[in-house]
Amino acid sequence: MHFKLIIAFVEDGLTESIMEAARVAGATGATVINNARGEGLSKHKTFFGLDLETQRDVLLFLVEEHLSRKVLEKISELGRFDATKGAGIAIQLDVEDAVGVAHQVAALKKQVEETL
Repeated sequence: MHFKLIIAFVEDGLTESIMEAARVAGATGATVINNARGEGLSKHKTFFGLDLETQRDVLLFLVEEHLSRKVLEKISELGRFDATKGAGIAIQLDVEDAVGVAHQVAALKKQVEETL
């Protein structure tokens, strides 16, 4: 079984709803890294030296490759990544190997067979 790693940078207020939507789309879980920050094409404005940007969370999903595009699209849709400037981004990377997921493989095989 092959996996993809989806990394999503989302507004912290959307973390729970994005994780739930990703689970419905086929993700079996996620790792959350809280309080990340970043910059886009232009720097965010400040007010008396204080940043006005919102906090971000980094969500890491290890997803079976046949389900990964659906999960990625659901994350993008709910996070409004293409509709709203600075809303967040999500990327998908190939995973060469993974351990610690053997208990999920049986359930994933059934889910992938139903999807295909």
